[in-house]
Amino acid sequence: MNRAWLGSIVLALAMTSACSRHAAGPAEAPPKAFGAALVLVSGDKQAAGVGSALDQPVVVQVNDEKGTTVAGALVRFAGAGGVIFDPDRGLTGSDGQFTTNVSLGGVHGLYRIVAATKNSSGKAAEIRIDEIALGYQETLGKQVSDIHCVRCHDSESTPERVSNHDNLIAQAHSFTDGAILNAMSDADLAAIIGHGGAALGKSAEMPPYGNTLTKPEIDALIGLLRALADPPYRPQGIFYAGR
Repeated sequence: MNRAWLGSIVLALAMTSACSRHAAGPAEAPPKAFGAALVLVSGDKQAAGVGSALDQPVVVQVNDEKGTTVAGALVRFAGAGGVIFDPDRGLTGSDGQFTTNVSLGGVHGLYRIVAATKNSSGKAAEIRIDEIALGYQETLGKQVSDIHCVRCHDSESTPERVSNHDNLIAQAHSFTDGAILNAMSDADLAAIIGHGGAALGKSAEMPPYGNTLTKPEIDALIGLLRALADPPYRPQGIFYAGR
Protein backbone atom coordinates (compact mmCIF):
# COMPACT_ATOMS: atom_id res chain seq x y z
CA MET A 1 0.00 0.00 0.00
CA ASN A 2 1.41 3.42 -0.94
CA ARG A 3 1.34 5.67 2.13
CA ALA A 4 3.14 8.63 0.54
CA TRP A 5 0.38 9.70 -1.84
CA LEU A 6 -0.92 12.53 0.30
CA GLY A 7 2.46 14.22 0.46
CA SER A 8 3.08 13.90 -3.26
CA ILE A 9 -0.33 14.83 -4.62
CA VAL A 10 0.00 18.53 -3.79
CA LEU A 11 3.24 18.69 -5.77
CA ALA A 12 1.70 16.72 -8.62
CA LEU A 13 -1.28 19.04 -8.80
CA ALA A 14 0.95 22.11 -8.68
CA MET A 15 3.02 20.84 -11.59
CA THR A 16 0.15 19.77 -13.79
CA SER A 17 -0.82 22.04 -16.63
CA ALA A 18 -4.43 20.93 -16.52
CA CYS A 19 -6.86 23.66 -15.56
CA SER A 20 -10.26 23.40 -13.98
CA ARG A 21 -13.12 22.94 -16.41
CA HIS A 22 -16.76 23.81 -16.25
CA ALA A 23 -19.93 22.76 -17.95
CA ALA A 24 -20.94 24.85 -20.94
CA GLY A 25 -23.40 27.57 -20.04
CA PRO A 26 -24.38 31.18 -20.64
CA ALA A 27 -21.88 34.02 -20.60
CA GLU A 28 -20.83 35.38 -17.22
CA ALA A 29 -23.43 37.73 -15.74
CA PRO A 30 -22.09 41.03 -14.39
CA PRO A 31 -22.38 41.43 -10.60
CA LYS A 32 -25.34 43.36 -9.26
CA ALA A 33 -23.78 43.87 -5.83
CA PHE A 34 -20.49 43.42 -4.01
CA GLY A 35 -19.58 41.85 -0.69
CA ALA A 36 -16.62 42.06 1.65
CA ALA A 37 -16.21 38.43 2.72
CA LEU A 38 -16.77 34.92 1.45
CA VAL A 39 -17.59 32.07 3.85
CA LEU A 40 -18.05 28.34 3.42
CA VAL A 41 -21.55 27.05 4.13
CA SER A 42 -21.08 23.35 3.38
CA GLY A 43 -19.37 20.78 1.19
CA ASP A 44 -15.73 20.72 2.33
CA LYS A 45 -13.64 17.64 3.18
CA GLN A 46 -15.73 15.26 1.12
CA ALA A 47 -14.30 12.06 -0.36
CA ALA A 48 -15.17 10.45 -3.68
CA GLY A 49 -13.51 8.14 -6.17
CA VAL A 50 -11.11 9.64 -8.69
CA GLY A 51 -12.95 11.33 -11.53
CA SER A 52 -16.23 11.17 -9.59
CA ALA A 53 -18.66 13.84 -8.48
CA LEU A 54 -18.81 14.70 -4.78
CA ASP A 55 -21.97 13.50 -3.06
CA GLN A 56 -22.88 16.97 -1.82
CA PRO A 57 -22.55 20.34 -3.61
CA VAL A 58 -20.17 22.99 -2.35
CA VAL A 59 -22.04 26.03 -1.03
CA VAL A 60 -20.47 29.42 -0.23
CA GLN A 61 -21.94 32.70 0.96
CA VAL A 62 -21.04 36.34 0.33
CA ASN A 63 -21.41 38.79 3.24
CA ASP A 64 -20.93 42.54 3.56
CA GLU A 65 -18.81 44.31 6.21
CA LYS A 66 -21.56 43.82 8.81
CA GLY A 67 -21.98 40.11 8.09
CA THR A 68 -25.22 40.57 6.19
CA THR A 69 -25.71 38.32 3.18
CA VAL A 70 -25.30 39.90 -0.26
CA ALA A 71 -27.48 38.88 -3.20
CA GLY A 72 -26.24 39.32 -6.77
CA ALA A 73 -22.49 39.08 -5.99
CA LEU A 74 -20.31 37.26 -8.51
CA VAL A 75 -18.55 34.11 -7.27
CA ARG A 76 -15.94 32.15 -9.24
CA PHE A 77 -14.51 28.67 -8.54
CA ALA A 78 -11.13 27.38 -9.70
CA GLY A 79 -8.96 24.31 -9.12
CA ALA A 80 -6.07 22.40 -10.69
CA GLY A 81 -5.76 18.77 -11.70
CA GLY A 82 -8.83 18.46 -13.92
CA VAL A 83 -11.46 19.45 -11.36
CA ILE A 84 -14.83 20.20 -12.98
CA PHE A 85 -17.30 22.73 -11.56
CA ASP A 86 -20.92 22.87 -12.65
CA PRO A 87 -21.21 25.83 -12.81
CA ASP A 88 -17.81 27.40 -12.13
CA ARG A 89 -19.23 30.94 -11.67
CA GLY A 90 -22.44 32.83 -11.10
CA LEU A 91 -24.32 35.31 -8.94
CA THR A 92 -25.39 34.67 -5.37
CA GLY A 93 -29.10 34.14 -4.76
CA SER A 94 -31.43 36.04 -2.47
CA ASP A 95 -29.84 34.22 0.48
CA GLY A 96 -26.37 35.40 -0.52
CA GLN A 97 -25.32 31.87 -1.41
CA PHE A 98 -23.87 30.23 -4.50
CA THR A 99 -23.82 26.47 -5.13
CA THR A 100 -21.68 24.38 -7.44
CA ASN A 101 -21.35 20.65 -8.09
CA VAL A 102 -17.76 19.40 -8.11
CA SER A 103 -16.19 16.43 -9.88
CA LEU A 104 -12.63 15.56 -8.89
CA GLY A 105 -9.70 14.85 -11.18
CA GLY A 106 -8.23 11.54 -12.24
CA VAL A 107 -5.40 11.30 -9.67
CA HIS A 108 -6.08 10.22 -6.11
CA GLY A 109 -5.14 12.56 -3.28
CA LEU A 110 -5.95 15.98 -1.88
CA TYR A 111 -7.56 18.60 -4.13
CA ARG A 112 -7.67 22.23 -3.02
CA ILE A 113 -10.27 24.35 -4.76
CA VAL A 114 -10.69 28.11 -4.47
CA ALA A 115 -13.86 30.20 -4.36
CA ALA A 116 -13.46 33.95 -4.86
CA THR A 117 -15.46 37.16 -5.06
CA LYS A 118 -14.52 40.87 -5.25
CA ASN A 119 -15.61 43.95 -3.35
CA SER A 120 -16.62 47.22 -5.01
CA SER A 121 -12.99 48.37 -5.21
CA GLY A 122 -11.89 45.18 -6.94
CA LYS A 123 -10.16 43.59 -3.95
CA ALA A 124 -10.58 39.82 -3.91
CA ALA A 125 -11.90 37.75 -1.03
CA GLU A 126 -11.39 34.01 -1.31
CA ILE A 127 -11.58 30.76 0.59
CA ARG A 128 -9.75 27.49 0.01
CA ILE A 129 -11.67 24.24 0.25
CA ASP A 130 -10.14 20.77 0.49
CA GLU A 131 -11.67 17.66 -1.06
CA ILE A 132 -10.26 14.13 -1.35
CA ALA A 133 -10.15 11.84 -4.39
CA LEU A 134 -9.92 8.19 -3.36
CA GLY A 135 -7.89 5.63 -5.28
CA TYR A 136 -9.03 2.05 -5.81
CA GLN A 137 -7.97 0.79 -2.39
CA GLU A 138 -9.38 3.76 -0.49
CA THR A 139 -12.64 3.44 -2.44
CA LEU A 140 -12.87 -0.19 -1.34
CA GLY A 141 -12.21 1.00 2.21
CA LYS A 142 -15.08 3.47 1.92
CA GLN A 143 -17.40 0.69 0.77
CA VAL A 144 -16.38 -1.37 3.81
CA SER A 145 -16.88 1.64 6.06
CA ASP A 146 -20.31 2.41 4.64
CA ILE A 147 -21.44 -1.12 5.50
CA HIS A 148 -19.74 -1.74 8.85
CA CYS A 149 -18.40 1.48 10.37
CA VAL A 150 -20.22 4.75 9.72
CA ARG A 151 -23.20 4.04 11.95
CA CYS A 152 -20.96 4.44 15.01
CA HIS A 153 -18.07 6.53 13.70
CA ASP A 154 -20.17 9.23 11.98
CA SER A 155 -22.18 11.37 14.39
CA GLU A 156 -24.49 12.67 11.64
CA SER A 157 -27.66 10.75 10.81
CA THR A 158 -28.98 10.59 7.26
CA PRO A 159 -32.36 9.58 5.78
CA GLU A 160 -30.79 6.19 5.02
CA ARG A 161 -28.96 5.70 8.32
CA VAL A 162 -29.54 6.62 11.96
CA SER A 163 -26.26 7.28 13.74
CA ASN A 164 -25.47 5.27 16.88
CA HIS A 165 -22.57 7.57 17.76
CA ASP A 166 -24.19 9.36 20.70
CA ASN A 167 -25.45 6.12 22.24
CA LEU A 168 -21.93 4.83 22.90
CA ILE A 169 -20.30 5.21 26.32
CA ALA A 170 -16.91 5.83 24.72
CA GLN A 171 -17.68 7.87 21.61
CA ALA A 172 -16.09 6.45 18.49
CA HIS A 173 -13.50 8.64 16.79
CA SER A 174 -14.42 10.22 13.48
CA PHE A 175 -12.43 8.74 10.60
CA THR A 176 -11.10 12.25 9.91
CA ASP A 177 -9.66 12.54 13.46
CA GLY A 178 -6.01 12.62 12.47
CA ALA A 179 -4.99 14.02 15.86
CA ILE A 180 -5.80 10.59 17.35
CA LEU A 181 -5.58 8.11 14.49
CA ASN A 182 -2.32 9.40 12.98
CA ALA A 183 -0.50 8.40 16.17
CA MET A 184 -1.58 4.77 15.73
CA SER A 185 0.45 2.40 13.59
CA ASP A 186 -1.09 0.34 10.81
CA ALA A 187 -0.54 -2.73 13.00
CA ASP A 188 -2.49 -1.13 15.87
CA LEU A 189 -5.36 -0.20 13.57
CA ALA A 190 -5.41 -3.71 12.11
CA ALA A 191 -5.51 -5.16 15.65
CA ILE A 192 -8.46 -2.99 16.69
CA ILE A 193 -10.38 -3.69 13.49
CA GLY A 194 -9.67 -7.41 13.58
CA HIS A 195 -9.89 -8.10 17.33
CA GLY A 196 -11.96 -5.21 18.68
CA GLY A 197 -11.14 -2.30 20.96
CA ALA A 198 -10.15 -4.58 23.84
CA ALA A 199 -7.11 -5.71 21.81
CA LEU A 200 -5.41 -2.40 22.65
CA GLY A 201 -7.08 -1.77 25.99
CA LYS A 202 -9.77 0.44 24.47
CA SER A 203 -13.55 0.25 24.60
CA ALA A 204 -15.09 -3.19 24.13
CA GLU A 205 -17.97 -1.40 22.35
CA MET A 206 -15.73 -1.61 19.29
CA PRO A 207 -16.48 -5.19 18.11
CA PRO A 208 -14.01 -7.50 16.32
CA TYR A 209 -14.32 -7.82 12.55
CA GLY A 210 -11.61 -10.39 11.98
CA ASN A 211 -14.16 -13.04 11.05
CA THR A 212 -16.19 -10.61 8.94
CA LEU A 213 -13.60 -8.76 6.88
CA THR A 214 -10.77 -10.16 4.79
CA LYS A 215 -7.22 -8.89 5.22
CA PRO A 216 -7.42 -6.88 1.94
CA GLU A 217 -10.63 -5.27 3.23
CA ILE A 218 -8.96 -4.37 6.54
CA ASP A 219 -5.94 -2.96 4.66
CA ALA A 220 -8.31 -0.95 2.46
CA LEU A 221 -10.10 0.42 5.53
CA ILE A 222 -6.76 1.51 7.01
CA GLY A 223 -5.94 3.17 3.68
CA LEU A 224 -9.20 5.11 3.93
CA LEU A 225 -8.33 6.30 7.45
CA ARG A 226 -4.97 7.54 6.19
CA ALA A 227 -6.59 9.30 3.25
CA LEU A 228 -9.22 11.10 5.34
CA ALA A 229 -6.95 12.14 8.22
CA ASP A 230 -7.11 15.78 9.27
CA PRO A 231 -4.39 16.89 9.84
CA PRO A 232 -2.98 14.77 6.98
CA TYR A 233 -1.25 11.50 7.83
CA ARG A 234 2.51 11.57 7.34
CA PRO A 235 4.11 8.13 7.63
CA GLN A 236 7.40 7.93 9.48
CA GLY A 237 10.50 7.60 7.35
CA ILE A 238 9.09 9.73 4.49
CA PHE A 239 10.86 13.02 3.72
CA TYR A 240 8.65 16.02 2.99
CA ALA A 241 9.93 19.17 1.31
CA GLY A 242 9.40 22.41 3.22
CA ARG A 243 6.04 24.05 2.59
